[in-house]
Amino acid sequence: MDPLSEVLSLLKPHSYITAGFDAGGAWALTLDDLTGRIKCYAVIKGTCWLAMQGIEAPVRIRSGDCFVLPSGRPVTIGSAPGVAPRRASEVLDPNRSGEVVTYNGGGDVFLVGSRFEVNGRHAEVLLRTMPPLMHVETSGDRARLRWSIELMMEELREARPGASLVAQQLAHMMLVQALRLYLSERSHDDVGWFAALADPQLSAALGAIHANPAFPWTLQALAARAGMSRSIFAERFRERVGETPIAYLTRWRMMLAGEKLIHGRDTLARIAGSLGYESEHAFNTAFKRVMGISPRRYARSGLEQASGGSKEDATSSSAGQGERSGERAAPSRAAAKAAKG
Repeated sequence: MDPLSEVLSLLKPHSYITAGFDAGGAWALTLDDLTGRIKCYAVIKGTCWLAMQGIEAPVRIRSGDCFVLPSGRPVTIGSAPGVAPRRASEVLDPNRSGEVVTYNGGGDVFLVGSRFEVNGRHAEVLLRTMPPLMHVETSGDRARLRWSIELMMEELREARPGASLVAQQLAHMMLVQALRLYLSERSHDDVGWFAALADPQLSAALGAIHANPAFPWTLQALAARAGMSRSIFAERFRERVGETPIAYLTRWRMMLAGEKLIHGRDTLARIAGSLGYESEHAFNTAFKRVMGISPRRYARSGLEQASGGSKEDATSSSAGQGERSGERAAPSRAAAKAAKG
């Protein structure tokens, strides 16, 4: 899979609420239910203003625009800047999926969209490196995004049998298309793995990592994939992603390992080999350094969460340091041979 598809597969977003919102007059709501969730909305009619911490000035969202909120930060959306907001959790019924909610009389602005629950254990790490607000326009050649939005509107409006399920599937399409369009603009100063996807050269290096994480990648080899010199690649990667290429590679390997530990049946030795480590000891050392917990404890905590036990988040300590940018990331000879073949 490509990097965006792989990361979304780890996040495991599923549409929890898909609905319309019809507001009128002077109004403002603080969306205070975003932690561990992604919201994706399109403005069908009218305009509204969006403000959040980390953004210098309120952003005007016009009819035809779409916006994605992935960071979990509280957001205030309203008819105009300066209107005293109410908490959305106190005003809106969180269980009215598939319906149109009318607020303050309705008639002035209409939004449609979805709230995605994110189940992946790595969600906090992945989402916090995404831009807090992704604002895209659906005009021009954005036909696919408009198509999914229009079909979602039709399903919500006509309420035919199965409408809720169809709307949720369309919501996933809307989310991916919005992310694609945001990346295609290439004019952002964001930092993180998502930002790097907008850079064609860095994206090539990320694609190589995701296509074969067990390969014995070096800084030089990744720079060659990006078509850049070693020093320029290292500098640009760290500037755009926020960590070195080898640190990113190691962290991605450990996230893949975490999924295997919880959802697979492989032994530690097999998981280690599948990700390029010659020994279980080398893998254990790297995993604990990056994830802040041993592989066996990580697996146990995952089983406890699944059974309603411990709520320990094994990724909360994942800010561990990766390997030095000039090193090989402890690959196995077998993985190197397979990659070359």
